[in-house]
Amino acid sequence: VEYNRRSTGGGTVIMGPKVVALGLSIDIDQPGLKKGIGGIFESLSAVLIKALQDLGINAGFRPKNDLEVDGKKIAGLSAALETEKALLFHASLLVDFNIPLMLNIMNQPPLKLYDKGYNCFSQRMTTITEQLGHDIDMERVIEAIENAFSQKFGVSFEKDEPDTWEKKSIEDLINTRYTNPDWIFSHKHPRSRMGIGEFKTPGGLLEIYLSLAGSTIEHIIITGDFFSTTKDINLLESSLKWTSAKREKIEEHLSEAWREDMIYGVNIST
Repeated sequence: VEYNRRSTGGGTVIMGPKVVALGLSIDIDQPGLKKGIGGIFESLSAVLIKALQDLGINAGFRPKNDLEVDGKKIAGLSAALETEKALLFHASLLVDFNIPLMLNIMNQPPLKLYDKGYNCFSQRMTTITEQLGHDIDMERVIEAIENAFSQKFGVSFEKDEPDTWEKKSIEDLINTRYTNPDWIFSHKHPRSRMGIGEFKTPGGLLEIYLSLAGSTIEHIIITGDFFSTTKDINLLESSLKWTSAKREKIEEHLSEAWREDMIYGVNIST
């Protein structure tokens, strides 16, 4: 399995022949692109939502950076300002996906219990193929994305070859970044820690699978013997991802996302 690092950051993404990898460099003053990181995600996620809609799938944006269908993740988004005016935008859209492969190669807490890990991820993720109930050509998906971008921003996509300057820049990036272990495994990355917690509550047993990047929650899965919906659990997990692991911050983010009986018999003070 080949691996590398992307400058936009975020969690681990597994790419394959049935995952659309979208990478764009965009002028932040592009007409139709809203300002601020929230506005950028809103503008660009709307394009992918339109593309999925044209394929017959009703998707929506789930903060901070996912697209979902009925509470299940179908795409992940990331963005970063490479220069003052140049925005890098990445998205991975799941046309089809091999969950057992992901569980086999990713170092995440749920993998300690393979069956439970499979169930956790299969309940939280979906694909275009699953939603449509049949296979679809990758070309058709890419065409829908291109058409949605054209409608949103009034642009067109053209195939071209890199010019001399671009070829030199690509070569420099390959040498200084993408084949350079010092960059791929940058020491700027915070130390990762993983753990599992169990809590008995009036609503049932809560099991929390957690991985931290430094003092930040990188991944979290909430499961156990309780009554809730996949959509509500995914919402709670998303509200905590990439936030501080300090107790007061966890309570703050849970309070913002919490609704009565999201987990029956459980409240934030639990």
